Amino acid sequence: MSFATPAEHAAWLRTELARHNILYYIHDSPEVSDAQYDKLYHELVKLETENPKFITPDSPTQRVGAIPASAFGSVTHKKPMLSLGNAFSEDGLHEFDTRAKRHLGLAEDTDEKITYLCELKLDGLSVSLTYENGVFVRGATRGDGTTGEEITQNLKTIPSIPLRLVGENLPALIEIRGEAFLTHSEFARINGEREASGEATFANPRNAAAGSLRQLDHRVTASRKLKVWFYAVGEASGWEPESQLGWLEQLKAWGLPTNPERQLCVDINEVVATVAAWSQKKNTLDYDTDGVVVKVNDFTLQRELGQVSRAPRWAIAYKYPALQVETVVEEILVQVGRTGAITPLARLTPVSVAGVIVSRATLHNQDEIDRKDVRVGDTVVIQRAGEVIPEVVQVVTSKRPENTLPFKLPAVCPSCGTPTLRAEGEAVTRCPNTQSCPAQLQTRLEYFVSRNALNIDGLGGERLAQFIEAKLVTDAADLFTLTKEQILPLERMGEKLAANLIAALAAAKNTTLARLLVAVGIRHVGEGGASRLAQGFGTLEKLREATVEQLAQVPDVGLTTAQSVFDWLASNTAFLDKLIAVGVVAQGDDAAPLSDHFVGKSFVFTGGLTLFTREDAEALVKRLGGRATGSVSKQTSYVVAGPGAGSKLAKAEQLGITVLTEDEFAALLPPSAPASREGEAV
Repeated sequence: MSFATPAEHAAWLRTELARHNILYYIHDSPEVSDAQYDKLYHELVKLETENPKFITPDSPTQRVGAIPASAFGSVTHKKPMLSLGNAFSEDGLHEFDTRAKRHLGLAEDTDEKITYLCELKLDGLSVSLTYENGVFVRGATRGDGTTGEEITQNLKTIPSIPLRLVGENLPALIEIRGEAFLTHSEFARINGEREASGEATFANPRNAAAGSLRQLDHRVTASRKLKVWFYAVGEASGWEPESQLGWLEQLKAWGLPTNPERQLCVDINEVVATVAAWSQKKNTLDYDTDGVVVKVNDFTLQRELGQVSRAPRWAIAYKYPALQVETVVEEILVQVGRTGAITPLARLTPVSVAGVIVSRATLHNQDEIDRKDVRVGDTVVIQRAGEVIPEVVQVVTSKRPENTLPFKLPAVCPSCGTPTLRAEGEAVTRCPNTQSCPAQLQTRLEYFVSRNALNIDGLGGERLAQFIEAKLVTDAADLFTLTKEQILPLERMGEKLAANLIAALAAAKNTTLARLLVAVGIRHVGEGGASRLAQGFGTLEKLREATVEQLAQVPDVGLTTAQSVFDWLASNTAFLDKLIAVGVVAQGDDAAPLSDHFVGKSFVFTGGLTLFTREDAEALVKRLGGRATGSVSKQTSYVVAGPGAGSKLAKAEQLGITVLTEDEFAALLPPSAPASREGEAV
């Protein structure tokens, strides 16, 4: 397209990028590939860099600030963010309906019914966003309901939140309330990266979401794929919705995301049936919900009902029973990670939680043990946080045996005997012996060869332990110097296996820079950060020459991560030189899309795959212009199901989504697509 002036070009780019964001995040129907979107984005960056006066507050380039905040300010909500009363049974719902009818002057035996809207109750962090003349100007946490913390810049990092509303009926000023949360898949990714980089893991998705939004460095928030769904209106100047359902539809028209899972009910009996149905359906979701919020749909009736104390009379939250059970702590184990992090783990009497047998649960760190006072022999309440990770909720002190003792992490490393240390301001206790602690070397090597790192087949924990015990390796670089003659004498090692291992090691020498950065295990650098650093610098040589400031300029890499990368590179010069000397070559990542073959299509992979790894299949979809997501929704185009597929397959069948076998997925690929994991062209 041609434009009369650069300013006109910049304005068009801002509008076009905002439109594509709404298509992608709200309607799940993208018109362009990620690469085409990135091209438009970089055009705008270039124009704004050359002409800073073109930058506007609602420009997509302003989502991530460069300078971390020093503290959060406070925001007074123009209208209080109310709490909700709770119901825990069918009787509680009927009592709520009876109270509402009484306040509206309706006789208990009347045939008149109140229409309700049922919405899933999200387990996240409540937020309030203020738009003036359609432009996002301020965001805050709920706080005490009257005053919250100002987190505007952090909310701007969430791509699904529009910086400018679109469409008609835009009020001069409006406060919009919603819930920020993390999906189970994103929670698992964040905790996996934190565990891999030696950081304390989050206890559950809600804590992770709250911690992500309360980061002083906005780039940390940006690195975590938070979602926000909006559901309520606060102050609104010059516009007023007529119903809760109409309000949700208006939000979507303005470009704001809402939860598609809602049900309009003609009376309280239909509400009861909806609540009962979701007691099972909620287990198929990729996010936490602990109940259903029931609201009088008509806003005129809402205003007539009003509120009592800090809760409205026109809404109630039905709470499902928590998936919690009791069991006994038989032992508290201590694990030493690859960064020296010492993590306590409770070994439990096996018990079934939501259909899964749980025999272990993380205790996180000494602070958590002290706070909950967990001891060996205690009866504890456990739950699967996010219905995924086992978590000790509390100790049943009334069942505590006599003569139990408080648990303390060991003063010396259980692997090498080195005195442990805990840095000021950190929750994690560590073994500082990074050079010769056997446990650290073992876990570092396991991580180095793992699937998401160098992906070396045949090298598991037991085999690596043999290499360490035989003093064949002292670091990861030594793996590439091994010969068949050296490893043949090891127990359960035959000619063919030895040859295969040496061949796999030789093949692994040629890798990508992103995989190598994951493999070496730099603190604060997970798969996402490694990919961004690889894209930003291209080669290991350029990365090693970078300053902290240059590293921090990479999108979504904060100052903390930049300093960690710089320090690691500076202190591991000899190791990196050794890797290069033994023939390891880290090529730049070729992440350019192959085509627009899958543009507008969304895939979910579930169950066991044989032709591809799941990561390779998802990457292939993205390189062909499509989307690969972790959860099934009405917008999903295809679910590719292998053996063992469970709830995702069931939800796909329930929604009428096309289900493919892996062979059928392969048949959709163009002839130019990369090979499967067996090496056959597909």
